Amino acid sequence: MAKQVQLTKQGFNTLKDELEKLANVKRPKLVERLSYARSQGDLAENSDYTNAKEELEFLDGRILELEGVLKNASVVNGNGKKGAVDIGKKVTVRVDGQKTIFEMVGEWEADPKNKKISPESPLGAAL
Repeated sequence: MAKQVQLTKQGFNTLKDELEKLANVKRPKLVERLSYARSQGDLAENSDYTNAKEELEFLDGRILELEGVLKNASVVNGNGKKGAVDIGKKVTVRVDGQKTIFEMVGEWEADPKNKKISPESPLGAAL
């Protein structure tokens, strides 16, 4: 059984948009590039073909990964118990008198530089 993935609505939409862009824009262009490179002759010495093939394999892997995450996603709205630390909520942390506000998000949308942390992160787990 696949692992349930919790996401905020914004995180879900971001991953969905990425999937659509990869599947409907980038992949067709890459397939076209691969086809053109294949038509250039000897594949054993064709670095354009090798590079395009590797990029397509990587892209297909990312597409499958995103499809799996979105299929098993549970969108959390952050309307849980007041005072509880949960996905979708903002949390204020004070260290040495300095206040920082973090947003709790699912692990797939965590971005510490932008103050988005997941419950799986060391700080998120401590909260």
